[in-house]
Amino acid sequence: MEQMTLFDNREETIPLASRLRPQKLEDFIGQEHLLGQGKMLRQLIEKDQISSMIFWGPPGVGKTTLASIIAGRTKADFINFSAVTSGIKEIKEVMNQAELSRKMGVRTVLFVDEIHRFNKAQQDAFLPFVEKGSILLIGATTENPSFEVNAALLSRCKVFVLKALEEDEIVKLLHNAIHNPAGFPGQKIEIRDEQLRAIAVFANGDARTALNTLEMAVLNGEITSQGSIVVTDEGLSQCINRKSLLYDKSGEEHYNLISALHKSMRNSDPDAAIYWMCRMLEGGENPLYIARRLIRFASEDVGMADSHALQVAVAAYQACHFLGMPECDVHLTHAVTYLAMAPKSNALYVACEKCKEDVRNRIAEPVPLQLRNAPTKLMEELDYGAGYQYAHNTEEKLTNMECLPESMRGSRYYFPTSQGDEAKVKERLDEIMEWKRENNRK
Repeated sequence: MEQMTLFDNREETIPLASRLRPQKLEDFIGQEHLLGQGKMLRQLIEKDQISSMIFWGPPGVGKTTLASIIAGRTKADFINFSAVTSGIKEIKEVMNQAELSRKMGVRTVLFVDEIHRFNKAQQDAFLPFVEKGSILLIGATTENPSFEVNAALLSRCKVFVLKALEEDEIVKLLHNAIHNPAGFPGQKIEIRDEQLRAIAVFANGDARTALNTLEMAVLNGEITSQGSIVVTDEGLSQCINRKSLLYDKSGEEHYNLISALHKSMRNSDPDAAIYWMCRMLEGGENPLYIARRLIRFASEDVGMADSHALQVAVAAYQACHFLGMPECDVHLTHAVTYLAMAPKSNALYVACEKCKEDVRNRIAEPVPLQLRNAPTKLMEELDYGAGYQYAHNTEEKLTNMECLPESMRGSRYYFPTSQGDEAKVKERLDEIMEWKRENNRK
């Protein structure tokens, strides 16, 4: 066998994913919840009754392809617009042309790729033309449109959520690529089903990644004496040696994963917590960000049930700061596991939130005189510190002195649970409150 380095056909310098982009709805793979028989989006496309819409989904699931299919079926002018390369000037030029076409009875479909990259002013430029019907807007975004698209524009668009392709759908896509005349014309490709399955797993629901990986594997294949191309395990392993993880450190998936980590620890599931933490690290997350979230969790969800949790979390942060990746991953695993297994109490969080609500919504009363210091003679004359009771002068180290403002007397925020070490705190607080009740009667 000899190593294959390039194809002879110039046409095949175009990426495989582009060569095989479906032109008909019948050839589209995936998104059955939208494009299956009788589903809304399929009917809108088939009946040419589309309205302004936004396709929201991860990379490589068919957003641009769907727009292209719509372009082939609609009785309208179709303009492909990129949010990366276009500004206000280009938007206005296109909008003015669309308005002229509307007056002549011709619709314009404007496809905006990566619409989330447009700023507010750029998005606002579309709004009057969408309202007048000069254009039918199709936006594509990998980001949650609730956060990235202006509310006024979003309210005039139907949002369709596209999902990552299933593993079997990716395998079907790869089989089609092998046998499609536009895929590897004139070439006989030998690739086993388990190799196609390995590519599908690696692609992580991304059709473009799957096709690009297949093309790379074939390009690195070996040519037999009969002229066929054999994809070897060694060659394939070089193409998929690092998993392609969907992770945007500033996007929605960032918050989805940290939420999954937090809730797994709260549910005392160390395996799930470690998994989500590793997903974040493999996606390139800053370990110090994870460590900061663990510090918050230690007080919010563990709290007084195990006060050592805060020390462990802070120590993990320091370890991450000292070592960095990749060495600090085990320290994060240590902290995540400790927090997941620790007894849980959100009493501190509840106390803090309830108190903040009172502070914000109730009148800000002055500090009671008995709690004020009197460093000057004038302050003494104004009774600063009058009535102060020094707890250390008592046998119980307790007094009946009121420490809240008059209108807040009797307010309670902290209600300890019976979890872990907090059970002892609860017992102690109950004793204190009983002592105060008894001594207030005297």
